[in-house]
Amino acid sequence: MSRSVSDGLAISHRPLAISLCPETLNQALTFPCGKPENQGTILNPQAISGDILASTPATKTNGKADSEGSLARAHLTKDDYLELLKQLYLARYFDIRLAKEKRRGRLTGTLYSSHNQEAILVGSLYGLRPNDWISPIHRDMPAFFLKDIRAGWDNNDRMGLTIEELCAQVWCKVTSPSRARDNWSHIGSKAKHIIHSTSMLAGTIPAAAGVVYADRLNGGDAVVLTYNGEGSTAQGVFHEAINFAAVHKLPVITIIENNHWAYGTPNHLEYSLPDFARRADGYGIPGLIADGQDVLDVYDKVMECVEYARAGKGPSIIECKTYRSYGHGDHDDDRAAKYRPQEEIEMGRSRDPIAIMKGICVEKGYLSQADADKYKAERKHATEASDEDFPPEVVEYVKRGVEFAVQSPAPEAHEGSMWVFAEETK
Repeated sequence: MSRSVSDGLAISHRPLAISLCPETLNQALTFPCGKPENQGTILNPQAISGDILASTPATKTNGKADSEGSLARAHLTKDDYLELLKQLYLARYFDIRLAKEKRRGRLTGTLYSSHNQEAILVGSLYGLRPNDWISPIHRDMPAFFLKDIRAGWDNNDRMGLTIEELCAQVWCKVTSPSRARDNWSHIGSKAKHIIHSTSMLAGTIPAAAGVVYADRLNGGDAVVLTYNGEGSTAQGVFHEAINFAAVHKLPVITIIENNHWAYGTPNHLEYSLPDFARRADGYGIPGLIADGQDVLDVYDKVMECVEYARAGKGPSIIECKTYRSYGHGDHDDDRAAKYRPQEEIEMGRSRDPIAIMKGICVEKGYLSQADADKYKAERKHATEASDEDFPPEVVEYVKRGVEFAVQSPAPEAHEGSMWVFAEETK
């Protein structure tokens, strides 16, 4: 029997609606597959015994299996649904545009794609308050500009980075938050409540715990979302930080983006259990499982944990099951095509977050089928997608950031020693 987050037990809150590929069961790979029209079976983590999965009849991932009135999404309006869909397009186009710019020779450096994992970022961020904190990792670049974007895409005062700032970061320009000291995610903003990213995955969880601990001591009620790959849950610092958060009942929500590969290591060689949410067992905190391809399921699970944390009940873990579209980074794309079976890749990418959300919007009457068919970004490789596959406002928004970055200057040579030694302040 699964229990809710309010029970304070580290087991799945609701069954996860995903499909399972029988060919991969013996490897304990439970990546989502199947067509968006038929969302497959409900996976009950407690029905797992070895490599055998007992499942219940099929349901759709739009929450109809539960009473929608009991879910966080019940408070969302038609405009919210359409905004969530637009943000999925935005996160996807940002990723695709960078890949195209690199192929054109206008961009250098390694790209870490979030393609097929956008629902995790969009769904988890959508319900946060402006003063809440986030701690993204290398595969979460859209999170930097998606934070507080509900306050207005062009609102420069919102609690998130602008598209210009983030593109300048990728292009290593002086207008970037790091002033060209890095070309990817090693940035943050105290003013915008974004904790600086680090290559030592899970290493920002203790920093996040400290940030909200200080906030609590100062009378605040902010929560923090920390993003981590499933591979990072084997790090000692992961356990130390979550144990600390559990002991002090800190509002730390740890999102595990389980894309089934820790670089080149598959799930069954990372952890002895099928569900990484079970990591929560040892700390007496809730561990929930979300369908990482369904933006609404991610939203529901995150908002449940946010409410739990804001009430002073402590931390939680949410495992979002998804699939990594490409290699660890674009430098790994060719190798990933060899160490991952093509059939697995096709199945893992078949349940596209954009297609799933479009289907839900059509079913609810929020979007006509003609409008849903107007833009066809789903299930397309970065090399196949074009600007015509995305809403014009999404294309123009990202293009504006790209052109700002391309035209921005590189830093002067004398900045090489800046921020290295103690500097006088006026």
